[in-house]
Amino acid sequence: MEEITNIPKRDNRKRLIIIGGGFAGLKIARRIDRNIFQVILLDKNNFHQFQPLFYQVATAGIEPSAISFPFRKVFQKVDSFHFRVCTVIRVIPEMRIIETTIGSLDYDYLVIATGCDTNFFGNKTLKESAMPLKTIPEALFIRNHILHSFEKALNTHNEDEIDLLLTFVIAGGGPTGVELAGALAEMRKYVLPKDYPELDHRKVKITIIDAAPKLLASMSENASRKALRFMQKMNVEIILNCSVSGFSDSCVELSNGEKIKSSNVFWVAGIKGNSLDGIPGEAHKKGARIAVDRFNKVNGFENIFAIGDTCFMVEERYPAGHPQVAQVAIQQAKTLVRNLKRESKGLELKPFHYIDKGSMATIGRNHAVADIGFIHMSGLPAWMLWLFVHLMAIVGTKNRLFIFINWMWNYFTFDQSLRLLITTKNEDT
Repeated sequence: MEEITNIPKRDNRKRLIIIGGGFAGLKIARRIDRNIFQVILLDKNNFHQFQPLFYQVATAGIEPSAISFPFRKVFQKVDSFHFRVCTVIRVIPEMRIIETTIGSLDYDYLVIATGCDTNFFGNKTLKESAMPLKTIPEALFIRNHILHSFEKALNTHNEDEIDLLLTFVIAGGGPTGVELAGALAEMRKYVLPKDYPELDHRKVKITIIDAAPKLLASMSENASRKALRFMQKMNVEIILNCSVSGFSDSCVELSNGEKIKSSNVFWVAGIKGNSLDGIPGEAHKKGARIAVDRFNKVNGFENIFAIGDTCFMVEERYPAGHPQVAQVAIQQAKTLVRNLKRESKGLELKPFHYIDKGSMATIGRNHAVADIGFIHMSGLPAWMLWLFVHLMAIVGTKNRLFIFINWMWNYFTFDQSLRLLITTKNEDT
């Protein structure tokens, strides 16, 4: 494959290639010492996307531009940094080369920060029919699908069809599933009566299905119990100890034998690592995650690192690997930056230790749950904390301002005002 020749020579610097501009990749690219490293960031998109708020894009709460930030904007006037939009095809470790859709590149150090993708656990019918929520295009597709469902329900007199269009099934009771259900419940309560007064908004049914015995399985019992109570107050049906086994012909099949008629099924029940061809199979663990040591080095390699959701690292407290959340990715990125600098000076590397800063999930207006160490919060205090933490994590001052204005407008007017149907020419709705 032809080499990418429009990237300058590295001079006396080491070339560090970062694949993926998520939380981990972006953090490394911003913090690495460019006096030591020439940094090349590769991503299939030209922007960083803030995944925790995808559900708000999907439910017309905010626009996608508010949670996206162009990489070239972030790195304007930054020396020894280069960004390219491409897809990495494979790694050739023995030659220290990666092959991409725009050519090949050699490296001194390679960081795999490719994140994760939706895991349908090999179920082809679900993959073809259920709607995932892992990218901005998927969030926009869901937004269009939801709005089309309301429009279609308004224009039919068939009660069975109306029931199909106004029944929403969410597979997955983790934070994304709970937050998506809460946002849909608020649309049902505050938006439908105003936008669609001819529709009986009471016919909108929202159901969460999860194989775990509780909602928010990764959080405390207190958070799970409070979340369940909030969901029930919002008239969201919860089915636990059960999974979605199939979905076809507007029929959701459950593992307990039950069936639910719906044309709106959202899949947020599982994720898997985005690995790369060229990384040997024995270096992978469950969920396609790449096995690394305590320094994030891929097993068997000294100059290839994997960080964030795509890596599998064992700590004493985390024998099954770390949770696939943003804080792990960010903390691993910070440790790797320090270790790369230490290695360049011939110093001993420091092992990674994950510090759990807490977990939280919002369930709607004035309702959220949060676990911060031994402190468990719920209701309005947890909701305000959730707003602050997520607002501060957004890249770009203008984006923070736009989201803050959107949230405040929505809070005081009970209306997002962003319900636009914008579909591509070939999009199937």
